[in-house]
Amino acid sequence: MRTNRTSVAVVAAVLAALAGAGTARAATPADSAAPSACRPANHLAKIARDQASSGHTHFRVTLTAPKGYAACTLAGSPTDVAFAHHGTPIDVTAGRYGDQSAAVAFGPGRPVHFDIQVPSHDRGIPADEVSFTLRTPDGVIPGTSVAEGPFTVTAGTVIGPIRPGA
Repeated sequence: MRTNRTSVAVVAAVLAALAGAGTARAATPADSAAPSACRPANHLAKIARDQASSGHTHFRVTLTAPKGYAACTLAGSPTDVAFAHHGTPIDVTAGRYGDQSAAVAFGPGRPVHFDIQVPSHDRGIPADEVSFTLRTPDGVIPGTSVAEGPFTVTAGTVIGPIRPGA
């Protein structure tokens, strides 16, 4: 009986070691998929003034992904949009406009952007940060993305859908 128990223990130990070696190999960078560019920690976002239109000021939020991240698909306007100025939240709730279903590819070498459209009828409240949740054609990307740069917001501010290009 002792021989059988010892043999079973040795075989189990060998199998466990082989399984562990296989797991370690599978986790090497050459064998694993790159992380998604859509995850908040994996892309950069900045805000810049864009061309004005009749009655509106526009600010473009551009997202770029560094090399090493996997491309992904975004759609519609970001949700859970919040504005701040020097870390202080601004009490303005943004709406959305435009096609909320168009899918857009995003990843290294494929920047995307969305528009913050602010009515010009008011002077506007200074802001320097917008936080938001990105959407896919099937739902949302977990986590909060943040873009920084000088802009203004006011009642009636709306967020446009993600579009290709910088």
